[in-house]
Amino acid sequence: MCWRVGLGAMCELRPARAEEAPALRLLVRTAYAHYVLRLEREPAPMLDDYAARIADCQASVLEAEGALQGVAVLEDSETGLFLENIMVAPSAQGKGLGRQMLTWIEAEGRRRGHQRLWLYTHEVMAENIAMYQRMGFGEAHRAEEAGYRRVFFEKSL
Repeated sequence: MCWRVGLGAMCELRPARAEEAPALRLLVRTAYAHYVLRLEREPAPMLDDYAARIADCQASVLEAEGALQGVAVLEDSETGLFLENIMVAPSAQGKGLGRQMLTWIEAEGRRRGHQRLWLYTHEVMAENIAMYQRMGFGEAHRAEEAGYRRVFFEKSL
């Protein structure tokens, strides 16, 4: 499946290409670096295998003005569309790109036949928790997985 979604002038969300895996990894590591001290370890997205995500058609990139500015990793699950990771490059934050990406992800979930979008964040990532709540996600539960204290959110599609 190939798709492109325009998110404004010179900005699109598209499937990541195999040769972009190192750039995705670097982009994610840069965006999540400030959480390392807070978590006392690297956040899970910093450890992900982006080459495998791309090969499995799970990784999308936000390209703006010829540069990669964001990443979204989506997995179809039995309980809904799982948003494994969403991030916008620090230099592109504050422009509404993350909100636009989430709007597209919700539409993509409906297109795929899901009735639920779900995700998690670490409990010390207070700014993420507040953002997901502002975006209409409800807290479903909290649990520890793989040594991470996660807050699970869900939203009906």
